[in-house]
Parts: sequence; structure tokens; C-alpha cells
Amino acid sequence: MTEIIRSLADLSGRYDAVFCDLWGCLHDGRKAFPAAVAALQAFRAGGGTVVLLTNSPRPKDSVIQQLDGLSVPRDAWDIIATSGDAAQMGMISGAVGRRVHHIGAPKDEVFFTTFADDLQAYAASQPPITRVALKDATGIVCTGLRDDLTETPDDYRAALLLGKTLGLPMLCANPDIVVDMGDKRLYCAGALAQAYEGMGGTALYFGKPHPPIYDLARRRLSEHTGQSDAQILCIGDGIATDVQGGMSEGLDTLFITGGLAADEFGPDIENPDAALLGPWLDAQQRAPNFAMGRLR
Repeated sequence: MTEIIRSLADLSGRYDAVFCDLWGCLHDGRKAFPAAVAALQAFRAGGGTVVLLTNSPRPKDSVIQQLDGLSVPRDAWDIIATSGDAAQMGMISGAVGRRVHHIGAPKDEVFFTTFADDLQAYAASQPPITRVALKDATGIVCTGLRDDLTETPDDYRAALLLGKTLGLPMLCANPDIVVDMGDKRLYCAGALAQAYEGMGGTALYFGKPHPPIYDLARRRLSEHTGQSDAQILCIGDGIATDVQGGMSEGLDTLFITGGLAADEFGPDIENPDAALLGPWLDAQQRAPNFAMGRLR
């Protein structure tokens, strides 16, 4: 049974590290959550290591710039591992061939130009990736919608049908379906990959809940701490990504109910109603170890 806790401090001493989600837990895309920042700072002060594990399709340096812009202090985290980092490794390895058609926003250009320190040498050793028109491609790289403020997956139906007809695999750099920016819900790359699979196309995923991002995060954690057997707690508001990913990896999970599913657990976002939470989790067929309204 999922235990509702009041704060991350309730679990003090039980975990060496946390894999903490960003959107919906640490910020909403417009502002950082002060209580969440304080909770992670306190966890680090107690000797823990904070790994920010995000389905952002961009490499970690770009995410660091975003966090700085949101005034998330650097003493709130130790390591960042992104879906973009893991997906870059897949692309460099030729998972969808070397002539790719990109679906994504101008802000995602860094996916093709900037690599984390631990990927640079491998990227330089491999044949180049060339971006081409869809009809000339060996595969699709999807980092998101070109304009997520105005578009929906329906705007991509013709392109996705053509890709499926051509038999092109899609590399999805962000498995999230939606994300909340302030009070506005936006579609992510995962929504396009889901639509593509619904047409019969093949999609390859590298972020949560899939193994590549966890492999990357564990490797970076081990390199940072010199410890290979850390006790890890996964924190996130995505039941199908953060919680499912942690469960699949055999890790304990903390579900933040005040994020994407906030409307499901009663009027007090900070304090989810146990009578509503239990049946909802049963319907989702997921059982996080812990739950909390907002990270604090």
C-alpha cells in the first residue's frame, strides 16, 4: 500500500540518492517551487546525492541554462541526466540510420550540435548524422512539436502517415505525452510517437520509463560518488513515466500527486485524499511506495 508522507525529510537516512523529475516537481516551466528546492537542498545537506532525471529532449547543458533562468540554485542538485542525452547516444549509434528527418522546435537545435562531456568523444568517433527531407530519410528524430503553444498531434497526421508508409523508425527524444507550463497543458514528443505507433509506425524511446535514461543516470551517479550500489528513490508526478520507470528498475518511488494528476485527489493539492488516491492507483495498476502532494 502506498504511504502518504508529509515531506521528503520523513524518509531521512533511507536513501543515498534521489532521481528527481523536473516539470511538475521542481518547476512548472515558468517558476521554480521554493519548497521543492528547499527539500532537495536539505537532502544534499544530509549527505544525499540529487540526480535531476528529466524527459527533456535537450542535452544537460541546455537544461542547466533553463534551470538557471528559473532561479533554481545549483546547490539543489548534483547531476543531471536527460532523455535528450540518452536519445543522442541512440542517434549517434545509428538507431534510425544516419540520414534523419527532424520534427521539433528551433529551441531543440542543440540536440544535433551539443553533446555532454561523456558523449563527445563517442560522437566524434562516429560517422556524421545528416538532416534531410522526410522522403530522403532513413529515420525520424522527434524532439517535440515545432510550436507546442499552438499545435497538436493532428497537425502532423500527413507527415506521420508518410513516414509510416516509407517504413521509417522514429527516435522519440521525450516520451512525455503532455507537460504543464504554468496553467497551460502542452503536447510533447511522446504524443507524436504515440500517434505514430497508432498508425502502425515504429517508435524508439530513450527517456522515462525506458531503460536507457536510467542506465545513463546510474553511470553518472556512480562516477560522481564512486559508489555502485546506492539506494535510490525515484520522485515524479508522471505515473506512467516517473513511477513506472522506477518500478521497472526495481527502485522505490515517490509519487507527487499535485502535478499532472492534481485534480484526481481532492481540493487540497498539498494533501491528497487517501480515499481517492488508492482506487486511482489501482486503476493505473501502479503502486508507488510513497505519495506526497507537492515535493517539500
